[in-house]
Amino acid sequence: MIAVDVGGTFTDVVGWRDGKILTTKVSTEYTDVAAPVLRGAERLGVDGSTVFNHASTHGLNAVITRKLPKIGFLTTEGHRDILDMGRVWRPSDAMLDPGWRRSFGDAAKPLIDRYLRRGIAERMLAGGDVLFKLDEAQARAEIETLARCGVEGVAICLINAYVNPAHELRLRELVREIVGDVPVSISSEVSPLAKEYARASTTVIDTLMKIIYSDYTDRLSAGLTGLGFTGALNFADCAATLVPAEHAMAKPFRIVFSGPAAGTVACAHFGKLTGQIDLLCADVGGTSCDISVVTGGEPFVNTSFELEHDLVVNALANDISSIGAGGGSIVRIGAAGEIQVGPDSARAEPGPACFDRGGTTPTTTDTCLMIGILDPDGFAGGEVAIDRSLSQRAFESLETPFTLQQRVRYAYEMAVHNMAEGVFNVAIKNGVDPRDYSLMAFGAAGPMLLPAVLDAVQCKEVIVPPSPGLFSALGLLSADQVFTVNRSAYLMLDAANAERVDVLFAEMEDELRAQVGDGDVELQRSMDAHLVGQSWETPFIPVPDGTLDADALAAMVAAFHDTYESRSDNRFEAMPVEGVTFRVRAVLKTDKIEYPKLPARGDEPLLPVGTRTLRYLGDLSDGGDGDQTATVWDRESLRAGDEIAGPAIVHEGLSTTHVGANQSATVGEYGEIVIRRNH
Repeated sequence: MIAVDVGGTFTDVVGWRDGKILTTKVSTEYTDVAAPVLRGAERLGVDGSTVFNHASTHGLNAVITRKLPKIGFLTTEGHRDILDMGRVWRPSDAMLDPGWRRSFGDAAKPLIDRYLRRGIAERMLAGGDVLFKLDEAQARAEIETLARCGVEGVAICLINAYVNPAHELRLRELVREIVGDVPVSISSEVSPLAKEYARASTTVIDTLMKIIYSDYTDRLSAGLTGLGFTGALNFADCAATLVPAEHAMAKPFRIVFSGPAAGTVACAHFGKLTGQIDLLCADVGGTSCDISVVTGGEPFVNTSFELEHDLVVNALANDISSIGAGGGSIVRIGAAGEIQVGPDSARAEPGPACFDRGGTTPTTTDTCLMIGILDPDGFAGGEVAIDRSLSQRAFESLETPFTLQQRVRYAYEMAVHNMAEGVFNVAIKNGVDPRDYSLMAFGAAGPMLLPAVLDAVQCKEVIVPPSPGLFSALGLLSADQVFTVNRSAYLMLDAANAERVDVLFAEMEDELRAQVGDGDVELQRSMDAHLVGQSWETPFIPVPDGTLDADALAAMVAAFHDTYESRSDNRFEAMPVEGVTFRVRAVLKTDKIEYPKLPARGDEPLLPVGTRTLRYLGDLSDGGDGDQTATVWDRESLRAGDEIAGPAIVHEGLSTTHVGANQSATVGEYGEIVIRRNH
């Protein structure tokens, strides 16, 4: 089995063959994203592999940087500005800022410029009846305008089309007749759910992803075939569940956030293996720190997520918070003369100053190289040469009265503080006490930086899993194949609507069986519902199997009240319940990676491979360098049960673990390094 995670800085490729984990890391290329994927696949060898599982931030980065194709948007006349208005929500830190603008709005960087958003004369009522018929002559004129503007695709979202898609279906025919064979997404197929803006933004993202990923997928598939791959190509969705590539390309909005989600699944799988089912997960790469929560061995899943503030996508997604804190985070001097780190990043190009690729500003990677945590001779498995003198030159170029020792020390402390704050905020947001949770540190920079947050976050311990630099990619070898169908229908959950609800679930299950065929399939039913009069739903209410009669709907109402109480600590049984979104998931169990157990130490002694001086971490008050002497260990030589006292450096091919001066580490039976505070 092979899996790949395309990140903003590196492309991680992992394999599972003959009971061994194979890994390699390749620099991501923005001009040809498929090329490093194929290079990594060639290194590991794909001949004979049964699956090639793929996750990527390629589409996400295109949205964030606004390097997007030109597309058009058709909507009901009078609603062309729905994409600009969003939900009219402000982030909490912008409540009193008169200059704040929505990132995707016309005043900033719109996904679709206003002249490419056209209103269509038609109107469908909420019950599905036609109020105004589609004016085909007017529609043709608007579509011809888009054709003259040279759009590469068209997104269509009409009011109440999720109830009756007739007008959207006809508009798609007209677009293909007038504009030609371009990608067209209609909201009634992409996201047949209530709430117009979220449905519109999801449809726009789907159209963009069709253009961005279609050629990429073709080149990837052809390249893998050329390397001898004959297995199944799967793409991970935003919940890091797998779907065949052809299904993913039918609705590619579901894969836009797949990269970060894979890490959460990897944590859940490995945590169950080691008995750690309550986890704070932190994936620190070159650009960001992606933080999530696993409780009881299961990730927290949302029914939608935001690519940017208020830019909503209707897709099941692992709940992940990202902050601009990674190995490539840029160190600079703020307006008040303070040291700042991030959120902007040097990325893969030009990269940190020590990469010698044109970068002249220091980054967190330069900070760790200056301290001595990183080994200039073995960085990224020897794939990337780094030069400490370039890092020093970058720090010396900062305009500040701080000494060099202070610049490096404060940059390190700020990087650690940013991550500690991010982890703590996610814990509070999810209502968990970090003292009851272990922190899983992965990503190439996670083991290097996250052990230092132990005191600030007060979590139980930091766990560094095997192959932490490619752990997200390993999550793709821990995931099931899942197909999902959902429908919105505002229905009171009472005996009068039992037959309608039963028919709705039967239709969705028939659709899923047509997609997945025969086999060992587990169908999971759920719904999103609310108390009558509420604006927002309580998601993932369990729905019983079999025929849904009056008794079954009564059980659904009881399940709603139980779930509502568990989330809000309130119960309103006297109020009627209304179903909004009904959902069925088909889960196909897949072969998963099996982490090999590490043998216990025999007669050979536990010995470090050397020592290293860590600068700037000790006392700087005497004007010295604050040196600490750290033992250096080779992770491949460690055995289950080994104990290491800090300060220490554990070196492996694609990552470095730093055990602090007041910490100690123990090696677990699957090779995990568990770091705890000394009491």
